[in-house]
Amino acid sequence: MTDTNASAQMIRTSFTGNLPNVLLPIAIVALFLFFGALEPNVRTWGNLSNLAIQASYLTVFALAQTFVVIVRGFDLSLGTTVSLISVAASMAMVWVGGATGSDVVALVACIATGIAIGLLVGLVNGFFVARWQLNPFIVTLATLNICMGFATTISGGFQIFNVPSILNDVFYRASFLGIPAPVIACIVLLVAAHLVLTRFRLGRALFLIGSNPRAAVVAGIPVRKYTVLAYVLCSGIVALGALLLTARTGSGEPNLGGNLMLESIAAAVMGGASLRGGKGNIAAPIFGALVITVLSNGMNLVRIDGYIQQIILGLVITATVALQARAENRRSAK
Repeated sequence: MTDTNASAQMIRTSFTGNLPNVLLPIAIVALFLFFGALEPNVRTWGNLSNLAIQASYLTVFALAQTFVVIVRGFDLSLGTTVSLISVAASMAMVWVGGATGSDVVALVACIATGIAIGLLVGLVNGFFVARWQLNPFIVTLATLNICMGFATTISGGFQIFNVPSILNDVFYRASFLGIPAPVIACIVLLVAAHLVLTRFRLGRALFLIGSNPRAAVVAGIPVRKYTVLAYVLCSGIVALGALLLTARTGSGEPNLGGNLMLESIAAAVMGGASLRGGKGNIAAPIFGALVITVLSNGMNLVRIDGYIQQIILGLVITATVALQARAENRRSAK
C-alpha cells in the first residue's frame, strides 16, 4: 500500500510539474479559436505570419529572463537595455556608414556595439548580484535607470534616423525557406539555449545553484562565477533581441523597450520557469510568449480599447503567476 501511495504521489508530482506544458498549448489554441470566431482576420495567413514574428521577439526576451530566473534572479533592466542598445547601435551604424561609405562595415559596427553594451550590462548586473550579494531587484532597478538615462541623453530623446537599410534587409525582411529572419534567429537561440541548459556543465550548474545554492558550493561549483555568467548570457541574448527590434523599426528608438521587462518575466514564469529558481527550459519562453502574443493580437483585431487591453493582460499575468506560486507552495508543503 505504501508503494502504491508513493507511486501515486510521484505521478501527481510529475503531472503538476508538467502542468504548464499541458495547459498552455490548450490555452493558446483556445484563445486563437475564440478570437478567430469573433474576427475572421485572426485566422488569415498574414496574421499567422505576424503572430509568429511578434511571438519570436518576446520569446527571445523571455529566454533571456529564463537564464537569470533559474538562478533565483530576474532582470528589471531588460527594457531600458533594449532602448540603449537600439540608440547606441543605430548611432554607431550611421556614423561608421557615413565615414566608410560601406553598409557592410556599418552593419558590423552596429552588431558589435549592441553586443558589447549587452555584455557590459550583464557583467555589471552579475557582478553586483553575485560578488557583492546584493538583491537582484535593487541591482537591476538601478541598471534600469542608468540605461534609460544613457539612452535618453545620447539620443536627446529623439529617434535615430538614416540607419542604413541593410540592417532591416538582413534582420527583418530576409527569409529562408519562407521563414522570416526574426523567427530563424529565435529558433537558433532556442536550440543553443537548450544545448547549454541540457548538455553543458554550465546548464547543470545553473539549475543546482537555483534549487540549492549550498549544495552547489559543496559540489565545488563556482557559484559566483556561474551566476555572473547567467546575467551575461541574459543580457547577451537581450542585445540580439534589441538588434532584431531595431531592424524592424529601421531606426534607433529611445523608448523601444516599452513593457518588455514585465512581459518577458511574465512569459518566462507563465511558461513554467520558477521565481524560486532551479526550474526552467526553452518551452517556458515559447509557451509564455505565445499566450501573451495571441492574447494581445486578438484584442487588437477585435478592437478592444488599449487601456482595457493592459488591464486584461495584467489580470491574466497576475492570475497565472499566482496559480503557479500556489502549486509550488503545495508541492513544497508535501
